Amino acid sequence: MRPIISFAFAFGLALAAQAARADDFAKTDTDRWQAEFAQVVAQGRALWTDGALGTNGVACAQCHPNAANTHPETYPKFQKQLGKVAQLYEMVNWCLKNPLEGKPLAADDAKMTAILSYVAYERRGVKLAPGTH
Repeated sequence: MRPIISFAFAFGLALAAQAARADDFAKTDTDRWQAEFAQVVAQGRALWTDGALGTNGVACAQCHPNAANTHPETYPKFQKQLGKVAQLYEMVNWCLKNPLEGKPLAADDAKMTAILSYVAYERRGVKLAPGTH
């Protein structure tokens, strides 16, 4: 019985050691991930400043230069235009449909990811404050 207990203990320690390393990343990993994020942010900025998302030539940047007054740190929150507590992507879609006269994007659309990444990047360092206005 003792060898089984020793094996189980050693196996448990090995699992614990593996779990402890789950959030350890090599610098090459974090550098690559940061570069990929920067690329998506750049795509988001390109979409934000281009009137092609809608049908009338209006760009997000015309009302929100540099993502001003978007406050991603306050979402989810009650959004008067939608009449409910909403996520930021829902408000982006409201803007796409209304001022831009375009089509909404799925929450997991690569363009939506890029737009949300750009908006969040512009507000980096701002404390989270969900539900506030």
